[in-house]
Amino acid sequence: MTQKQEMKEAIQSVIKLMMERVMNTVLVEDPFVKEEHKAKRPLYAALVPDEIFKGSHFERRFVTPFGGAWEKLAIVAANKGLGFGEKGRAITGKVNAERLRRIQEVLNNLEHGEKGKKRIRPDWNNELKYILEGKSAKLIPVTVITDVYAEDKKNNKKYAFELKAPLPNSDQTKVSKEKMLKLYSMEPLQVDGAYYALPYNPFGKRENYSWTFPARWFDMKNDEVVLIGNEFWEKIGGLGTYKAFIEAVNEIGPDYKNRIYREFLGVEPPPEKIEEGKL
Repeated sequence: MTQKQEMKEAIQSVIKLMMERVMNTVLVEDPFVKEEHKAKRPLYAALVPDEIFKGSHFERRFVTPFGGAWEKLAIVAANKGLGFGEKGRAITGKVNAERLRRIQEVLNNLEHGEKGKKRIRPDWNNELKYILEGKSAKLIPVTVITDVYAEDKKNNKKYAFELKAPLPNSDQTKVSKEKMLKLYSMEPLQVDGAYYALPYNPFGKRENYSWTFPARWFDMKNDEVVLIGNEFWEKIGGLGTYKAFIEAVNEIGPDYKNRIYREFLGVEPPPEKIEEGKL
């Protein structure tokens, strides 16, 4: 079995486990009960077919657990690709006091700007250059807990990833940027690279990414520390990782679609719908 085949099967294992939990939730633990829906929302039930709300019931119980699956999938990619991956690694190093002050200055300027002036646009390279120019004899211990930590065993490189949902909010993006700036400010450096990563791009191409909240903190189209979709998967798992991920999902997708149609919706799956939506 090739390395990429092993990776594909490991990815499928994570997704299958999550999907089985979702199916158990919507079929056993928390099914859609038509009578309860009508009792709680009589006006909605009178105007809108039950099937619409049944679909929403499933969606809510699917989206939340899948948010936590991205980190697990990233760990699989790192373990099978680069050689090692870990969730929630605490990285400790020392940062001089002036660099820490400048980090807060940069973040404050991005958040509030200067009165009477246009809001400052994020520019990672210039911001980091300014921060690293900060000098102080006072070194302060700093610990950063990164979402995903990976080691490239072949090339002896260490990476930290702030992995967020494709449509992240502003607050969590600010926290991620602060963590990344601290990692790049450590003396000596504890990682070879730190990145803000999104598992896929709901807008298609990177130049079309237009979710405004993270754009307050990063230039989502140009900052080199921002990785979106295939850029992230290839970085954490090596070349071919994104293809393995796509193949893994596409192979098991039809089986779960069939089950959802039959077991949850209670209808026979339309043949033309089963192949729709492949990545």
